[in-house]
Amino acid sequence: MSLIPYNRVKLARDSERPTGLDYIKNIFRGFMEFHGDRRFADDHAIIGGIARLNGHPVTVIAIEKGHTAKERTYRNFGAAHPEGYRKALRLMKQAEKFGRPIICFVDTSGAYCGIGAEERGQGQAIAENLMEMSTLCVPVISILIGEGGSGGALGLAVADRVWMLQNAVYSVISPEGCASILWKDASKAEAAAARLKLTAEDAKSLGVIERILSEDDIGKKEFYERIRTLLAEELSELSNDLDLVGKRYERFRRIGADVVNK
Repeated sequence: MSLIPYNRVKLARDSERPTGLDYIKNIFRGFMEFHGDRRFADDHAIIGGIARLNGHPVTVIAIEKGHTAKERTYRNFGAAHPEGYRKALRLMKQAEKFGRPIICFVDTSGAYCGIGAEERGQGQAIAENLMEMSTLCVPVISILIGEGGSGGALGLAVADRVWMLQNAVYSVISPEGCASILWKDASKAEAAAARLKLTAEDAKSLGVIERILSEDDIGKKEFYERIRTLLAEELSELSNDLDLVGKRYERFRRIGADVVNK
């Protein structure tokens, strides 16, 4: 039976749901994490480094929430500071330099909106990622594994292929935030979620994503093996494309076009 959108939101936020680190540990081999943005600090909400996918070197970047209260506090609940996005961009540019494909795992309610983050250029950091990712000359795949909130998610999702797990969500704002703005009442989040078109099926129908990943066996060995196989196949195809940047540009130009033209 199909779940109402707000129930999808609750599943996407479940603390038992696999996080970015779980995917890295179970899909890749030899992961070596890199730290810092070379400007201010190391943001624990975004992790990244190099690893091997079926023996081939790749750059892996993930927004990490953690599972326990202690882990979630350490990871700032997946709400990245500007230095996290700058670290991610540093690793992407490094990947481009050495010809490594990039794989991103996205799970955030949104970028951190504290005073310090704003003072250090949160908006600029995300905008710079959007601009630079659009012109990367290596394949980029982004997978929304939980929440995909606002620019905080989009800062790692300007990719050649964007996938979503079946119960992940992707929206311009959280349902609670939307309800607070529209009706001055965050308790109307369920009604807001129904209008935000935030489910994987909505995103696919709008052309925002290319693939929905089943969660029937989520967290099991078979689940990670299936994603590993799909990633390897997709990267093999993208690596032979001589016009990645042009097609990436056209991909984002097409989003929602079919709906507007109806």
